[in-house]
Amino acid sequence: MRIIAANNNANYNFTISNKIEAGIVLTGSEVKSLRINTGSIRGSYIIEQNGELWLSNSFIKKYQNSTDNNYDPSRNRKLLVTKKEYNKISGSLKQGGFTIIPISLYFSNKGFAKLSCGIAKGKKKIDKRESIKQRDWNIKKQRMLKNN
Repeated sequence: MRIIAANNNANYNFTISNKIEAGIVLTGSEVKSLRINTGSIRGSYIIEQNGELWLSNSFIKKYQNSTDNNYDPSRNRKLLVTKKEYNKISGSLKQGGFTIIPISLYFSNKGFAKLSCGIAKGKKKIDKRESIKQRDWNIKKQRMLKNN
């Protein structure tokens, strides 16, 4: 598994309850572009339209040797999930307060481009401060254990 792009602020801004692995529909030149690490999912989000999930606002740079004249690097890309996973996602979205966020984009061991996304709930400012305190305490604890 080779990670191409990661959303580092996902764990800071959201409390992730479930993680789901989804395939992503790409063109050939987009796959070649991702193989040389020219993709980003920072600021991207997942929307639901007509019973399908779409990755929106993700950026994949145009492949240098591509012949696409009207290539859009931030187009919407379809996500491939099973019907069972889709029902689970749509049920949690209708429940209220939950959203789907992309966590990382990677190539699987078989060579397929996959998107790891999570069903998450937004954190409030107090929760973010608490996670910062917890992270700092874990770092101090590791240093104290290492020195003793």
